[in-house]
Order: sequence, then structure tokens, then C-alpha cells
Amino acid sequence: MKNLPLYFDYAATTPVDERVIEVMVECLGKAGNFGNPASGSHIYGQQAQQAVELARRQVASLVGASAEQIVWTSGATESNNLALKGVAQSRAGQGGHIITSRIEHKAVLDTAGQLEQAGFSVTCLAPDAQGLISPQAVKAALRDDTFLVSLMLVNNELGTLNDVVGIGEQVRRHGALLHVDAAQGAGKVAIDLASWPVDLMSFSAHKVYGPKGIGALYVGPRARSQLRAQIHGGGHEGGLRSGTLATHQIAAMGAAFALAGEVFEEETARIRRLQRRLLAHLADIPYVGRNGSPQQCIAHTLSLTFINADFNRQALSQVLAFSSTSACNSASTAPSHVLLALGRDAEAARQTIRLSLGRYTTEQDVEQAAQAIKASLSAPAFWAVARH
Repeated sequence: MKNLPLYFDYAATTPVDERVIEVMVECLGKAGNFGNPASGSHIYGQQAQQAVELARRQVASLVGASAEQIVWTSGATESNNLALKGVAQSRAGQGGHIITSRIEHKAVLDTAGQLEQAGFSVTCLAPDAQGLISPQAVKAALRDDTFLVSLMLVNNELGTLNDVVGIGEQVRRHGALLHVDAAQGAGKVAIDLASWPVDLMSFSAHKVYGPKGIGALYVGPRARSQLRAQIHGGGHEGGLRSGTLATHQIAAMGAAFALAGEVFEEETARIRRLQRRLLAHLADIPYVGRNGSPQQCIAHTLSLTFINADFNRQALSQVLAFSSTSACNSASTAPSHVLLALGRDAEAARQTIRLSLGRYTTEQDVEQAAQAIKASLSAPAFWAVARH
């Protein structure tokens, strides 16, 4: 494990916090809390159920929801599928109109595409120049038959922060449901579902220093009767998601969300300082452009495009672990659909890096990252401009 590159890809996944690992391990092994939460007839199952319900309360507490409104899933992708397909299938052949955007995660875009093939009408809104979807754009796209709007809270490539409260007010006034993919927002943005006009919200543990393979869907009162299960067999989770609950993963997600609440203010302020420091170190680089709004955003994610520069991506990757697009698209050679939607061409997309900071990023990491980025821009044209 020596000589690993510096980790600047927290938006792709986070390492599990050691405090979360301790909780997770307590649910494994013969001496641990290994019972089936559905086995309520004996102490093993009862203790496991208690751990599950504690975690449900912990997740709900971070986002201002009630515990009974949290449904366990395998991650944000399943939560997104359950939200979109579950609501669409409740319409029993009526069809209708769904609104999303061109810069959503593929878990939403591909699901919306499947629903379009099934006969639903789908509108994909273009972002504005700042990488945002405005309430006004949503209002203009609403139709008489619009029954669902699905938009993310924080963009996974740009770090831009949508006004989901303003969007939700428009959607609720219209009578439709609003689903929000908050995989990149939980623990980074203060969320209050008790007051926000949001009906469904997706979460993932591994973006919040929890394990992979576990997530949740918030189901508000307006959405409950309109949601249909996608996985059947046993009627778990109020009939919305069958399957034996993974106590160790659920307990870990609860611990991760509880910890995120405890360190929220301090961690957010520290990461904001680190991002400012990184940008200050990069300020003398010509031909560098920031993608997305520098005001309406989180501090954790930064998208930079090196325009007309000889950017040595391979050399930089030996020093920094970074992304150009979301993790689910990284195996593809196609340019980022988010950057294309912003009006960047394919070449600019290839000259773009996403740097995401997190709990274990240090000031020294930031300084070394800035040095590595400058070293990767070794074209004579770059240095000629830089010297002037």
C-alpha cells in the first residue's frame, strides 16, 4: 500500500470511518448481533431488529424525517429506481409526464429512459450556464399530465446545489410529486424534510463514510400511497422492499449518518477552507476554468477544465486519484454527459478533472495536489503565459 496517489475522489466513494467499522463488526460473528431482524420470536432477532430501528432513527434524524418514513435499499441506485418506477407503476396504464434533467446521475436518467420506453413522456431539462436547474425552468416544463419531477440536490460532477425547496414549491402547487437524489448531499448540506416540499429522497451510505451496498429512500406522506414495490417476497419495509435486512450494513449506515450530524459544522467549514486553499494555489494557472456555480455549490467537489493546455492526465493520475466524470461512467471513453449539457465540447470534457475533498484530506494533501496539477501542465505555451 506504499506510494499510493493522494485521494481526491471522495465524490466516488468514501472510506468507511473507523468508528463506523466498530459498529458494523458488532453485528458479525457468533458473538455479535447476527440475528435476522425479522425473527421476532427470540432474542437474537429482537436485538437485530433493535439495531435496525436505531439506525433508521439515526438516518431520519440527520435529514429531518420520521423514522417510519425511511425505507432501506441496497443504495441510491435502487432508491432512485424504486422512487421513479414505483410511482409510475401506480398509475395503472394512465401514462403521464415526468420531468428530470440532462445532468442527473445515470441511475435516474437510465430509469427515466426505461419508463419512456414503457410509454411515459419524459422531459430532460437543460441546466443553465451555472450548472443549475431553476424553479422557473421546472415551472415552465410542467404539464397537465406531469405527475413526477426527479432532480438531484447536489450534482455529482460539478458540486452545484439546486434550489430543491423552490422547485418543490412549484411542483407541489402543481400537484405532482418531487423526488430528489441526495446521494451527494447528505452530510454536506443541511436537509430538513420536515419542512421541505419533497416527497421522495434517495440516500447512499458509502458517500457518507459508511459501507457500500446499503442505502435508503425517504417516502413522504404524499408519496406513500402512490409507491409500488419493485422487489417482492416477504413484505419487508412496509411492503415496499422485500428481502432479509443486512443488519451490519444498516447499523453502519445509521452510525455514519449520526456521525455526519455530529461533525457537520466543523467538517463543512474545514473542507471549505481546504477548497479555498486549493483554488488559491491554482490561481496563477492560465487557461483553467471552473465548471458550475462558484456560489450555489458545496465545497467538497470541484470541476476544472484546462483549456488549450497540454494536460498530461496519465502523469497526474500517478500522483492524484481523481475523476473526470462520475464513477459509474469512468469505464466509458465517452465524454461526460454533464459537461456536454453545459455546452462544453468533447475535447474540453477530456481536459477536465473532478477533485473531491473529504474527511481525511489535509492541507499538505492540497498543496501537493496543486503542485502535481501544475507539473502535469507542461506545455511550453502554458509556461510562456504563466511567466507573464
